Amino acid sequence: MVETYKQEFIRFMKESGVLTFGDFVTKSGRRTPYFVNTGNYRTGSQLMKLGRYYAECIKNSVGDDFDVLFGPAYKGIPLAAVTAASLYGSFGLDKAYCFNRKEAKDHGEGGTLVGAKLKDGDRVVIIEDVVTAGTSVRETLPIIKGAADITVKDMIISVDRMEKGERGLTAVQELKEDYGITVHPIVNVKEILETLRGEIPAAAMEEYLGKYCL
Repeated sequence: MVETYKQEFIRFMKESGVLTFGDFVTKSGRRTPYFVNTGNYRTGSQLMKLGRYYAECIKNSVGDDFDVLFGPAYKGIPLAAVTAASLYGSFGLDKAYCFNRKEAKDHGEGGTLVGAKLKDGDRVVIIEDVVTAGTSVRETLPIIKGAADITVKDMIISVDRMEKGERGLTAVQELKEDYGITVHPIVNVKEILETLRGEIPAAAMEEYLGKYCL
């Protein structure tokens, strides 16, 4: 059977050691049977493939309706870079990209942002790995909106964990409600479970999804 783009990406994450299964604790303090760590991409071939998946997700969900890719420090930085390269290499879309420093530079050109200089009217797409509580986005939106009068309507992530927050919504739904940002995941946790069922602790995954996810 020919695997779909989503199934290929799930297996790619697993084979790269980015998607792992066991007993982990998330930033929110929840114990989880799976974990996604994009910091485990370590080779040029992995980055080339990763960029293609992100670029294809953008092409399918956003198209050409944006000006700049923004990668929040730190994991979003290489993601934005490889996505920009793949958009040009695969689809001929030559888009600018930028990222933020954790601390403002007080010498040279100074400032917090590196790469493309944001300008009024720019349409920005945020590139991230996963969204659990949306903390990274909430922290970086003031930074890019403070640089220019820009618009952020879309965000691309590897995995939607689909976890409920305090308001009974997922982080993806909260970002849409609070900021008008549509999050486009390459895959979600339910697709991971269905693709890898029989190869992973499915019972633990189902229990976790039933308890914490929508």
